[in-house]
Amino acid sequence: MKRISFVTLIVAAIALLSSSCGTSDYMQSIQLSSTGSTAGGFYNLAGVDGTLQLQVLAVYHSGKMINVTNNSTFAMVPTGCTFSGNYLSPCGPALPAPGPTTVTINPNGLMTGIAQICTWEDGWTSATSNGVTTITFDNPAVWMYTGYYQVTATYRGFTSQPVGIGVGVTESDAPGGGCGPS
Repeated sequence: MKRISFVTLIVAAIALLSSSCGTSDYMQSIQLSSTGSTAGGFYNLAGVDGTLQLQVLAVYHSGKMINVTNNSTFAMVPTGCTFSGNYLSPCGPALPAPGPTTVTINPNGLMTGIAQICTWEDGWTSATSNGVTTITFDNPAVWMYTGYYQVTATYRGFTSQPVGIGVGVTESDAPGGGCGPS
């Protein structure tokens, strides 16, 4: 009788331990963000030779997060157009493809603006009277995208959510000058 109780006790202990302990933690997703400046939740790569540090975090089932930026690969897709400077027709040419003469991301996630590109326009309203169109700019400036680079990161078969990054590396015709939020 004691032998059966002892065996039952050991089996119960093993069942209890195996049901609550020893479960492995696993990666369930990755998150892409930037440690640089944002304007209303939008990232901006400001200035020729301006930089924006991207960060990739592996998110585990347990809730822990590990920085895997240096082990990730990055992809950029141009979306939209460059600002034309004409507020009545703000969309100029298509954004150039990312590369060594335009916009780059190095293996450590550092994004750099090389070419003079403007993917922002200052918010404005227009009114036409007697065939004359008058443009009134928002004060203070309210910046809007005409285009952006959609960036994703990949790590161990997981791809992050896309992040839109505007590029303000040239002057604009806005009364305050500049291109995009500072």
